[in-house]
Amino acid sequence: METVHKIGRRKTAVARVYLSDGDGTITINKREFKNYFTTASLQYKVQQPLMLTDNVSSYNIKVSVYGGGVTGQAEAIRLAITRALVAINVENKAVLKPEGLLTRDPRMVERKKFGQKKARKRFQFSKR
Repeated sequence: METVHKIGRRKTAVARVYLSDGDGTITINKREFKNYFTTASLQYKVQQPLMLTDNVSSYNIKVSVYGGGVTGQAEAIRLAITRALVAINVENKAVLKPEGLLTRDPRMVERKKFGQKKARKRFQFSKR
């Protein structure tokens, strides 16, 4: 099998995933997976598509990710891995789609508006 390349995005984070046959090693920005994401919840998010399709130790994954925060990066990686697994085997789509892993989350931070106090983004809502 050749290397499969897919891109995942979340907020301002962009993840490029290179998935190839191997023993289950995940490398993110040339660092070990457990060193890059130290919390268990972020590690679970990244491994979720692999767990659902029983491919935890089937593929080596090399990730290049930039932008955003750690949660956005983890979710961008999850989307890219999901897309790569579907590209390898279309039958994975039936497992991953009901979990909502194939849907790109479009929510972005709303821009600041001028004339407002420090952190507020919208004017005061008034019904009248």
